[in-house]
Amino acid sequence: MPGFIDETILTGVLSAALLVAIQIILAIIGYFIARAVGKRIIIRGFSKMQEKRNMHPGRIKTISRLLVNVFSYVLIFVLITIILGIFNLPIASLIAGAGVVGLAVGFGAQGLVSDVVTGVFLLIEKQVDVDDYISVAGLDGVVEEIGLRTTQIRSFDGVLHFIPNREIITVSNYSRGNMQALIDIGISYNDDIDKATSVLQEACNKVASIYPEIVEGPDVVGVQSLGDSEVVLRIIGKTENMMQWAMQREILKACKEALEENGIEIPYPHQVYIDKHESVSVNK
Repeated sequence: MPGFIDETILTGVLSAALLVAIQIILAIIGYFIARAVGKRIIIRGFSKMQEKRNMHPGRIKTISRLLVNVFSYVLIFVLITIILGIFNLPIASLIAGAGVVGLAVGFGAQGLVSDVVTGVFLLIEKQVDVDDYISVAGLDGVVEEIGLRTTQIRSFDGVLHFIPNREIITVSNYSRGNMQALIDIGISYNDDIDKATSVLQEACNKVASIYPEIVEGPDVVGVQSLGDSEVVLRIIGKTENMMQWAMQREILKACKEALEENGIEIPYPHQVYIDKHESVSVNK
């Protein structure tokens, strides 16, 4: 009889544990399904909004990714609540207790509050958007995501930086308009400056006619400086955003080829070795 009772109790415990495990698994599966569906609905909704209102793609990415994160946090809270309900824990009292604990912890989490407030103002004031090239907190890179707590920036060497929003004090945004392409080219002191200027301008005009990314210039503005062994001529143009480096390379290539074709020397450092031999006469 005691063995039968023990077996019955064990069976009941195993059945209850199996039921709880199944409920938890179903809740987790429901969380992932709801998250995937909600993410798809948010992204699709903002895509339609972009088409109708002609909004900036970076702005759409910024807001949609932020809403996806917020939606995920809400789902996690719902999942935790469901799991607590499965274990028949008093949810209301736990939430009230968490509020008291949170109030105590809040005094030591002022940095988190500052992160959230700064993140909200970054979004409201449209200081940065996803895919913008910015300089912030001593780092340069392209914005990949703006959250309520951190901003993710990927530098040009491929490193992804997570910057707490409270450290964002000054933002330099290079993606709000056309950018400047600036090139300095040195010629020899023996060459004719006017001829070199004409040759370089012709080369710049050819580049501008090939690449529509150049929106203004490039123009040879004149002598920038006099170096130790060269006269430096400056070229300035304006390009579409994020195209300034590519256009600078094309302009430099065209200018070098044009100078070589016209026999204009591009100075480079020389080293001169002097071997001095002195003849010594010996009087006998």
